[in-house]
Amino acid sequence: MWEGAAIVVIAAGIFLWLDSLKARERAVLAGRSACERYALQFLDDTVAFARLRLARGEDGQLRIARTYTFEFSDTGNNRRHGAIVMLGAELHDLQLEPYPVQ
Repeated sequence: MWEGAAIVVIAAGIFLWLDSLKARERAVLAGRSACERYALQFLDDTVAFARLRLARGEDGQLRIARTYTFEFSDTGNNRRHGAIVMLGAELHDLQLEPYPVQ
């Protein structure tokens, strides 16, 4: 009995890990494309995991919401912060710290 429960817990952990990898890859692509769109530099070419929670999508279904942070630069010699919220594997929100437009 315990062996079966352990297998289910391990399988759920593997599924969560693989799903998190896919969401992270999409968050990196979203951050990179947003920086390209606004002519910014996507620093370190990566995102950092910040938060995991449950949230409802537009269809009312409960999904895993992951928040990732990243840094970008508008001039090349400073660091500004941004955040990406992934709902499941889909982009839900992307925020960039305000910066002066030249």
